[in-house]
Amino acid sequence: MGEEKETKAPGRSRFKTICVFCGSSIGKRRSYGDAALELGRELVARSLDLVYGGGSVGLMGLVSQEVHGGGRRVLGVVPKSLMFEEIIGETVGEVKLVADMHQRKAEMARHSDCFIALPGGYGTLEELLEVITWAQLGIQDKPVGLLNVEGYYNNLLAFIDKAVDEGFIKPCERSIVVSASSAQELLQKLEDYVPLHSAAVAKASWEAEQVELNSALQTEIAR
Repeated sequence: MGEEKETKAPGRSRFKTICVFCGSSIGKRRSYGDAALELGRELVARSLDLVYGGGSVGLMGLVSQEVHGGGRRVLGVVPKSLMFEEIIGETVGEVKLVADMHQRKAEMARHSDCFIALPGGYGTLEELLEVITWAQLGIQDKPVGLLNVEGYYNNLLAFIDKAVDEGFIKPCERSIVVSASSAQELLQKLEDYVPLHSAAVAKASWEAEQVELNSALQTEIAR
C-alpha cells in the first residue's frame, strides 16, 4: 500500500478580505464554475471574507454563495442603476449601495486587502486593469492575482509581456500581476507578494483619493 499524502491546512493569512472580480455569466466551460467554487472554499478555509460586485448570477453568484454558505462575511457593492434583481439577481450577505461604477470599484478596493480575477468579460477586465494601474502608479500596494483557469488569461499575460518587451511597461512592473491555475496556489503567491512601491507612499496616495471619492459618493447617493 502506498503512503497517503497529508493535506496541510492553510496557515494564518496576512489578509482579512479578498476582492474578487469575475463574470456575471458562468461561461461555456464547466471548469470556470468549478474554479469559482474552489476559490470560495479556499477563502473559507483561510478564514477570509469576500468583497464583490453584488448579485447572484454567473461566477459572481457561485463564489459569493460558497463563501456566505461557509460562514464568512460577504459584501456586495452595487451601483444604484444595477439594483434591480432582474439584472444581477439577489445579493447574498451585506449590500453597499453606491452612486456609479467608478465608486463601486473604489469601495470594493477600500474594503479589501487583495484582488483576484476569475474569468470574465469587459467589466472584469476593466476592473482588473484599473487596480493594476493603481499599483503601477503607487496609489495602492495590494496584490493582484489572476486565477488562470485552463489558460483563460494566457493572451492577457502575453500582451503584458509584449508591452514590457516593447518598452511600454517597465520590467519591474511585470511583477505586479501574479497568476496561477488553482486557487490554493494563487493565494499562496499573493501571500508572498512584495509590493512594488513603499507601503507608506501607497497608503498616503490611496487615503487622499478616498477622501475625495467618499465626499462625492455621499453627494451622489443623497440625490
